[in-house]
Amino acid sequence: MGFFERYLTLWVGLCIVVGIALGHWIPAPFQAIGRMEVAQVNLPVAVLIWLMIIPMLLKIDFAALHQVREHWRGIGVTLFINWAVKPFSMALLGWVFVATLFRPYLPADQIDSYIAGLILLAAAPCTAMVFVWSNLTNGEPHFTLSQVALNDTIMVMAFAPLVGLLLGLSSITVPWDTLLLSVVLYIVVPVLVAQIWRKALLARGEQALAGILAKLGPASLTALLATLVLLFGFQGEQIIAQPLIILMLAVPITIQVYFNSGLAYVLNRKLGVAHCVAGPSALIGASNFFELAVAAAISLFGFHSGAALATVVGVLIEVPVMLSVVKIVNASKGWYEAGRG
Repeated sequence: MGFFERYLTLWVGLCIVVGIALGHWIPAPFQAIGRMEVAQVNLPVAVLIWLMIIPMLLKIDFAALHQVREHWRGIGVTLFINWAVKPFSMALLGWVFVATLFRPYLPADQIDSYIAGLILLAAAPCTAMVFVWSNLTNGEPHFTLSQVALNDTIMVMAFAPLVGLLLGLSSITVPWDTLLLSVVLYIVVPVLVAQIWRKALLARGEQALAGILAKLGPASLTALLATLVLLFGFQGEQIIAQPLIILMLAVPITIQVYFNSGLAYVLNRKLGVAHCVAGPSALIGASNFFELAVAAAISLFGFHSGAALATVVGVLIEVPVMLSVVKIVNASKGWYEAGRG
C-alpha cells in the first residue's frame, strides 16, 4: 500500500473541511457545477465516478462471470440485507431517534418528512460507489458486478412498492428518469468503456493492462477525493446553517450503516463465504443509492423539505462512514478467516 492509500482517511478528512469551507466562502462556482445535471444526476460527479470505477471494471473478465454461481450464499446474504432488513431497520431507527429521542430539538412540522427521507435513502442500494469499496477490500470483482446488476434489476420493480409500504402512501412517484439514467451512466457506460479498453490492452499483452492499472490507481483515488470536495461544497452553506439538525439526522444513518454491514459480514462468516466476497457483500448491504434517494425526496416532498435534507445528509456521510467500514473489514480478515464455517 502506497503513501497515498495509507493515509486515505486523512485526505478524506481534509477534503471534507476544504469542501465545506469553499462551499461557504465561494458558493457561486459550486452552485454552477451543481446545476450541471440531467434528471437530478450531476454530470461532473458522474465523470468523477467514471474515473473511480473504470479502473476496477478493467479488472473484470466477463468470460469468468459464470464463476459467480460459486458465491450464491454471498449473493443471498446481500439480497436479504438490502431488501428485507435495511429499509425496515432504517424505519425503526427513524422512529426511535427522529420521532422520539430528538423530537424536542427538531422542527415539529418536519418530523415525518425527515423519517420519509431516511426511508427513501435506505430503500435504494448503492450502484456505483460499491465498486470503489469492493476494490479497497480486495473484493471479488465478478461478484460485485453481478450483485450490483441484480440489485438494479430488483430496484426497478421493488423501489416504489417498498417505499409506499413504509411511508404508508398509496402511490409513489418514482423518478424513473433518474433511476434509468443513473444505471446507464454508472453501470452500462463504464462497463462498455472498460471492456472495450480491456480488450484493446490485452491485444498488446498482459503487461499493457497491468501498466495501465498501475497508472490509474492514483487517478481513481484522486477522483474520489475530488468528488468529496464537490459534494461537501454543494452543501457547505447548509451544513454551517443547520449543523445540529444534520448531526441528529446523521445518527440513525450512521447506525444503520454499521448495523447492516456488520450483520451481513457475520452472516457471511457463519455461512463460510470467502472474505473476498463477504467484504463487498457487507459494503453493498450497507451503502445507499443517494442520487435516486435525493431525486425521489425532491419529487415527493419538495426541494426545501426535511426529506430532501435527510437524503443529503446521507450523501455527506456516505464516504467517510463507508471508508471506516472498509477499514474494519480489512483489519478483521484474520478473525473472519479463523471462524469461517
